[in-house]
Amino acid sequence: MISIIIPVLNEGATLRQVIKTIKKTTRKIEIIVVDDNSNDNSVEEALKENVRVITSSQRGKGISMREGMMAAKNDIVMYVDGDILTYPDNIVELLTDPIVEGKADFVKSYFERQAGRVTQLVAKPLLSILFPELATFNQPLSGMIAARKSLLSNVQFENDYGVDIGILIDLHVQGAKITEVNIGRVENAMQTWEQLSKMSREVSRTILRKAENIPQENLETLGNINIIREQMEYSILESIDKLHKMVIFNLDEAILREDYLMAAATEFGFEGTLRQIREHFTDPATVIEHTATLFQDRNLAELLEVADEVSMVPDIKAVIRELKKRGYTCGLITDGFECVARHIRNKLGMDFVFANKLHLFNSVATGEVTIPEYFLCTDKNVPAQPPVYCKSNILTYIADKYHVAPQNIIYVGSGADGNTLLEGAGIGVAFDAVNPIAEKVADKIIPGPWMEPLLQIAQASPEKFKLRLPAISKKQARRIGVGSLIGLASAGLVYLAARQLTKSKKQEVS
Repeated sequence: MISIIIPVLNEGATLRQVIKTIKKTTRKIEIIVVDDNSNDNSVEEALKENVRVITSSQRGKGISMREGMMAAKNDIVMYVDGDILTYPDNIVELLTDPIVEGKADFVKSYFERQAGRVTQLVAKPLLSILFPELATFNQPLSGMIAARKSLLSNVQFENDYGVDIGILIDLHVQGAKITEVNIGRVENAMQTWEQLSKMSREVSRTILRKAENIPQENLETLGNINIIREQMEYSILESIDKLHKMVIFNLDEAILREDYLMAAATEFGFEGTLRQIREHFTDPATVIEHTATLFQDRNLAELLEVADEVSMVPDIKAVIRELKKRGYTCGLITDGFECVARHIRNKLGMDFVFANKLHLFNSVATGEVTIPEYFLCTDKNVPAQPPVYCKSNILTYIADKYHVAPQNIIYVGSGADGNTLLEGAGIGVAFDAVNPIAEKVADKIIPGPWMEPLLQIAQASPEKFKLRLPAISKKQARRIGVGSLIGLASAGLVYLAARQLTKSKKQEVS
């Protein structure tokens, strides 16, 4: 028999179809779904197919894979992802027949899709230097695999993006017979720039750690590794052209129709205590830290249930969908908790979140919170002074880390927690403003409750062509007028097109 393990995290929409495809095999199998503490109906969907479901003790694919292997009752263990709908009907035979026939101990899949940037720019170059025998694999990061349980028991499962390459290296070091099979065409969601950057770091870290016992021949090898890292970082920056047009929404001011933290406090019975904290303390960081203590022992399901009950701006999802079609990256900023903001981000199809990190242990809040660096700023003239909470620092952070100038950012908020972001962004949009000062400093005003007027403000710009227009102040923009700015942009595009044409001709001549 064969044990087939499916680690899942919020894959209720696709999981049943994956299980049904697996069941088409003629082999005797057991199917184990390892739920990575999903927030959706993944477990419910799995149970409809009468398969075994276990819950991972800690979030992370590596731990889910290891615990699934420990639960497996058979010597041949196969892994597939739960979000791919294009597996062939004979996926089980393709991955396990070489092991059943004694031709291999470990089977790695490859499929008809161009290898990603992390594979080409990180994994393969590092393997060619440190594990040259593995550099010939088409897709060393593929997660659809099969192996003997006796060998997997000796593998160290990384609990991040390095898990798949780590298994390959560990089994290679064990002397396992490894082969690669084609499983046809596989379609899955494209990784975001954040995921690509994180993946590159974790994959390279795993390969380098696995190679610690391999002596480095000379400085040239180390130099090549550094070049690989630099190339990946440069590639990541190249892949985020869309970040040159960005819209940041204040979650509690422009997305939700009420304060999430207060809504949660009301639901959990400490509304009065939260009000006292906000009235007593003036320092935002102190307010956030004391607020977090109120949520101690509340589990993630409870927090997200409140978020689902809070009403949103009626047309916000449609507006975000249209903004993304126009090439804008859309994100959230909030003084609240990252786990909640990420949940709302996923519901709306947004790209990123800037929020405070509520500490969770086994999906239960500990009462502690970490304020991220992008919310902290220091006075360069007084280096000894500790950093202070300053949400407007996010504009500097984005400019430094992602090379997106503040003038290329649209910020949407009401000004309830200050007007610095409305003033500092390229276009500050006061949505349903709560005070007259916000309306004075904002470039545009949307009275609410509908967000649709934002689409008139966020017109397509030449930034998607990576063209840098001269910096223009808000006063100059108002004086020049929209028509003149469009004319200036058009002239810039003509120049860019001419330059590209010249470059192409030079290449043809050479």
